[in-house]
Amino acid sequence: MTRRPTLAAMAALLLAGVPAFAQDQSAQGNGDERVNQLIVYGDDACPASTGGEITVCARKPEEERYRIPEPLRGIDQPQADAWTNKVQAYETVGAFGNLSCSPVGPGGSLGCTQSLIDKAYAERANGSEVRFGELIAAEREKRLSTIDTDAAEQQARVEEAEKAYFEQRQRQAAEQAAAEDAAAAPASSPSTSQGQ
Repeated sequence: MTRRPTLAAMAALLLAGVPAFAQDQSAQGNGDERVNQLIVYGDDACPASTGGEITVCARKPEEERYRIPEPLRGIDQPQADAWTNKVQAYETVGAFGNLSCSPVGPGGSLGCTQSLIDKAYAERANGSEVRFGELIAAEREKRLSTIDTDAAEQQARVEEAEKAYFEQRQRQAAEQAAAEDAAAAPASSPSTSQGQ
């Protein structure tokens, strides 16, 4: 009698491979280069990118060096809350039931995760913080813009080296043929003179 794997065992096997697959996909998307993200202040120099690493610098004024980051300033003040957020809070006062993020009704707490995710995305989209994703994309575009010219220069060097190599081989073959003809000519000329 053979044992069949249970549904739970199959799910565990499938989920075991998910993190590795996600890591492989993220490595492929990045082009296998490391990204170094820095914030520099004032006239500080941005370190140069190396071959396998992209260095992206966001420049801020010198007076921001020792201050609290801008998104965290005044976050606890009532004036910092936008009027639209207050209105939306009033709109959801009576919401309850499935996916409502309230303790009332069956499944009311299930909507809290989605609510947190929506708020996080809204904060990220409207935040004034440095957007490293855009800076990284710009740096990649700058690197990719030079690939065609670098490849054309490399191709020209390779073709020139091949041409020089083939010319040298032809010269060597011609010199060898001339040397063989010269060696064969004296050997054939005495035999013809002896026959006369």
